[in-house]
Amino acid sequence: MGLPDLKDKVALITGAGSGIGQAAAEMLAQQGMKVCLVDMKDDRLEQTRQDIVAAGGQAITVDVDVSDPDRVAQAFEQTVKTWGRLDVVFANAGINGVLTPIEDMKPEDWDRTLSVNLKGTFLCVKQAIPHMKENGGSIVITSSINGSRAFSGFGMTAYSTSKAGQVAFAKMAALELARYKIRVNAICPGSIKTNIGENTQPTPELEKIKIPVKYPQGSQPLEHAPGQPEQVANLVAFLASEASSHITGTELFIDGAESLL
Repeated sequence: MGLPDLKDKVALITGAGSGIGQAAAEMLAQQGMKVCLVDMKDDRLEQTRQDIVAAGGQAITVDVDVSDPDRVAQAFEQTVKTWGRLDVVFANAGINGVLTPIEDMKPEDWDRTLSVNLKGTFLCVKQAIPHMKENGGSIVITSSINGSRAFSGFGMTAYSTSKAGQVAFAKMAALELARYKIRVNAICPGSIKTNIGENTQPTPELEKIKIPVKYPQGSQPLEHAPGQPEQVANLVAFLASEASSHITGTELFIDGAESLL
């Protein structure tokens, strides 16, 4: 994918150490963008930076919990201090959290999922605005088919609520920020081959609410397999570029028809 207008622009990506965030960071760097990799610090985040630099790109890392307002603000400040501008924000960090029936869900588990997924998105957009107001930019939010088209993720009430909230927030932000030429869109992946399972905590109580949902030919009609992070990264690059200059306030589904079953 050749998107020449992205060259030398600057992107900040949350959840950049693995999965969709990592693939998007590498994709945008390939297009000539300078990327700030934001995530909880571990070896994968540094490895992503090293891979981008080894391929001739520019990247920095910042250790951030996206639910922490001060740390999110620091990430944006460091990005602009390093490169003097900000053009693209990919608010991608998220967790599945605790999966359990509503009756059994602890309020603190609900709060943690909403805090990372929804509050984290708000904080990223809030911090992006001062740096984008003058020249415009593109904000992309990772939502999900869960909460917008699919509701059979049993036990995922907090997650799905946070993902539905992201779509509403993106539309509100798109209208509010259109005057500054800041575009805001939400992508809604279906099943994508990532390691989000690491922050998924199913409970035994799920068995009492599950309803069998079975399809005779699998649950991904287009490719009969989960999507790849690189496929989502292609969509992020498109939304980051001028190729999507008239698209804002939209949710884009990328799920191989999974949510249409």
